[in-house]
Amino acid sequence: MNKNELIESLAGKLALPRSEAERMLNTLVDVISETLKKGDEVNITGFGQFSVSNRAARAGVNPQNPTERIQIAATKVPKFRAGKSLKEAVKSE
Repeated sequence: MNKNELIESLAGKLALPRSEAERMLNTLVDVISETLKKGDEVNITGFGQFSVSNRAARAGVNPQNPTERIQIAATKVPKFRAGKSLKEAVKSE
């Protein structure tokens, strides 16, 4: 399912115009992104937890020249951990 299909599904289930469903989805994504940017977590009970994880610096290999070693800088990455209800819903299928 892509973003447009998700918007269509939301609009159908909530009996809303497509534009309103799109605005709701975009707002949800913006709020989650802003919260993660501040370093906080977003917990949606039953669905899951969004958080930020630190990835340490490490050595890598240049794919264009495999003999050349490169240093990959440390960075922050988003992380998602599925909640119990979501895990059970997927498992039951």
